[in-house]
Amino acid sequence: MTRSDEPYSREQLEAWDDAHVWHPFTPQSAYRDDNPLLVAEGDGNYLVTADGRRYLDGVGSLWCNLFGHRRKEIDAAISAQLKKIAHATLLGNASVPAVVLARRLVEIAPEGLTRVFFSDDGSTANEVALKISYQYWRQADGGRQKGRTKFLALTNAYHGDTVGAVSVGGMETFHTRFADLLFDVERAPSPYCYRCPLGKERTTCAVDCLAELERVVAEHGDELAAVVLEPGMQGAAGMIPYPDGFLRRAAEAVRKAGALLILDEVAMGMGRSGEMFVSAREGVTPDFLLIAKGITGGYLPLAATLTTDRIHEAFLGRPEEGRTFFHGHTYTGNALGAAAAIATLDIFEKDRVFDALPEKIERLRTRLETLRDLPAVGDIRQYGLAAGVEIVADRTLKTPFRASERMGMRVCNLAKERGVFLRPLSDVIVMMPPLSITLEEIDTLVAAIEHGIRGIGCR
Repeated sequence: MTRSDEPYSREQLEAWDDAHVWHPFTPQSAYRDDNPLLVAEGDGNYLVTADGRRYLDGVGSLWCNLFGHRRKEIDAAISAQLKKIAHATLLGNASVPAVVLARRLVEIAPEGLTRVFFSDDGSTANEVALKISYQYWRQADGGRQKGRTKFLALTNAYHGDTVGAVSVGGMETFHTRFADLLFDVERAPSPYCYRCPLGKERTTCAVDCLAELERVVAEHGDELAAVVLEPGMQGAAGMIPYPDGFLRRAAEAVRKAGALLILDEVAMGMGRSGEMFVSAREGVTPDFLLIAKGITGGYLPLAATLTTDRIHEAFLGRPEEGRTFFHGHTYTGNALGAAAAIATLDIFEKDRVFDALPEKIERLRTRLETLRDLPAVGDIRQYGLAAGVEIVADRTLKTPFRASERMGMRVCNLAKERGVFLRPLSDVIVMMPPLSITLEEIDTLVAAIEHGIRGIGCR
């Protein structure tokens, strides 16, 4: 029998990894070829492997780690909560940390978002918003608008991997094979300016993709339950930032049509944009604000779907009326996750995190600009402390590399030689470092990417 306290060798762990673990979003046949890390510890902004090597965590452990690993304040909060209780159901009951966290979130969210439904991750936060908005129209105003059953989302959208979240997703690689499982969704074009879906050039385009979104919203206005957007930047699509004013005009179109607006801030919320929430930075108040990933500082699974009293009131009534929202998760409002989230919010205040972010964001921008002359660099995209470098076989024609070449992964593997861990989105090299990254570490991060790009032979 395998013992939990035995000091297993790296070789034994790697053998068990190969024999038993099915890794997400990973071509298993090529997994070992990519020299994956076997992480044993964390130390601030660094991952430490089983053989003692240190790597700057350039993607924040999949975009969720905000303040580094083993952050003493979050460690202490979880430890203190463990001495009280680890979990108690929120179904028909309350939990002290969850109640306190709900209040803290309402205090910092855009005005009017007063109700918090907790779940486990970004996918479930989206599922909650989709189901609430669908049920809302069947119950609000006597059900007179129950014909609002459709959703609209962008092409290239990513909102998670559960069936509802996949339905509003719009990425062929991830979603097409599940088409027969999904409900129909109206689409508007992604603002992918480098590879414009409308064949326009950014220098002369009047943001025609936004005009098309406005047209589709108007055309289906009285059928739409909600429009779902990733504010600021489409992350999984390849780090695609919205043009200036895109979100505000999109929100105005949704309001004019009378539909609800769902803003999925799972990736870009919690300070990533330079402010706590992208919606606040862009001056937009949605009907639903979705938070996950960084809400616990990257420690534990927890998500929150924030909405308004107007939405909540449509679910009130005598139990026998059947207006209840019959949805929930075993670990909804988990006490340990809530304690970690409260500690995370405290760090934002105590460390005055937002005071330091502008300089870091600008340092990342200026360092990335030094990569533009590399022949393989097609485009560089940034929003706040998140960025992507798209590499191409021919920058004049914007010709992508063959998928079989896996150039993005090759660049990231070469970056490990400079002590930086990265994970690409196809041939987009993604940077989503902890907000606690230093200016010197930003230099190290970009230098490692340069090393990787030069190393694939495109000089």
